[in-house]
Amino acid sequence: MHIGIPKETILEEKRVALAPAGVDALVKTGHTVFIESNAGELSHFTDDQYRNVGANIVYGEDEVYQRAELIAKIAPLSEKEVDLLEENQIVFSFLHLAVSKKNIIQKLLKKKITAISYELIEKNDELPILQSMSEIAGQLAVQIGERYLGSDFSNGRGILMGGITGVAPASVVILGAGVVGYNAARSALARGAHVIVLDKDLRRLRRIENSISKNITTVVANPYTISRGLKFADLFVGAIQIKGEKIPSIVTEEMVKTMKPGAVIVDISIDQGGCVETSHPTSISNPVYVMHNVIHFCVPNIPAMVPRTATYGLTNASLEYIQQIADNGFSNAVLTDAGLSKGICTYNGYCTNESVAEIFNIEYRRLHVFSTN
Repeated sequence: MHIGIPKETILEEKRVALAPAGVDALVKTGHTVFIESNAGELSHFTDDQYRNVGANIVYGEDEVYQRAELIAKIAPLSEKEVDLLEENQIVFSFLHLAVSKKNIIQKLLKKKITAISYELIEKNDELPILQSMSEIAGQLAVQIGERYLGSDFSNGRGILMGGITGVAPASVVILGAGVVGYNAARSALARGAHVIVLDKDLRRLRRIENSISKNITTVVANPYTISRGLKFADLFVGAIQIKGEKIPSIVTEEMVKTMKPGAVIVDISIDQGGCVETSHPTSISNPVYVMHNVIHFCVPNIPAMVPRTATYGLTNASLEYIQQIADNGFSNAVLTDAGLSKGICTYNGYCTNESVAEIFNIEYRRLHVFSTN
């Protein structure tokens, strides 16, 4: 199979879809990889490193799209990238179609693109590719909060995350006890913060207590407990994730108004719309804004802040699925892996994701493929 890796162009994306090790694995099993020149530059992978493992370096994104049967990306598709796609191509990426534009969906359908969304692929009741990025986002959320709580930022509270003898530590309130919340809680506790985690799922809360520490306060999430937590928080981490759907504004503007002056919100959920009513997407180069005296950090692609680690993590998680399709063909790969099939959003001109179809009022059809053996 011919596999194309374009250079990411939107949202200051610094990751690349596959590290050289991933390309090496594909080439050694007989596949051809085309990668755009300098696609790995911001992750500190050189063209020579890719060339040395057998990749073909091309010097324009047009050529990548024209020569590939499968496109491996990171960021959600832009309108320009959708226009570059060839009919019947396969595209692997974080698509987040539930918060995309309808005309992007329509173009994918018109071109009969097989669009596979990394964040929807399942394995053993987990989301393995999304999980690798969520681990990073959870850890970075606390580092980010720690930075903006200091006085280097003009609105910062000027407090130390872990406190000192006789001075209380920062209070870190985390909404969501999934992979992001778990990693944020572990990171915040390691820094000496007072950590509170809210979630509706008691099993997840027990996991945090049993796996990390009983010193973490766990609370069942509801509007009352969330509102109380916001008043208490020096750092609030929004770590809500609903598979394939837009996140509702669980934290209202009125709740934000009750927060301490100079408190920090890190809304990790912003890539799915955000769980805080006052949140709107920002960028790595301009990551924060202040509203109601509260600092908001709302970068959708937080893992791109550590692109080399993120690229390795993504390669570790995604390569087996790319390899399955390349080795066995799309239909056979899907028929033998139900978890992979759950990531497919468009196929053969139809929307195969029910949530996306409902959001955009387009026809939904269940995925139906036949073996090519």
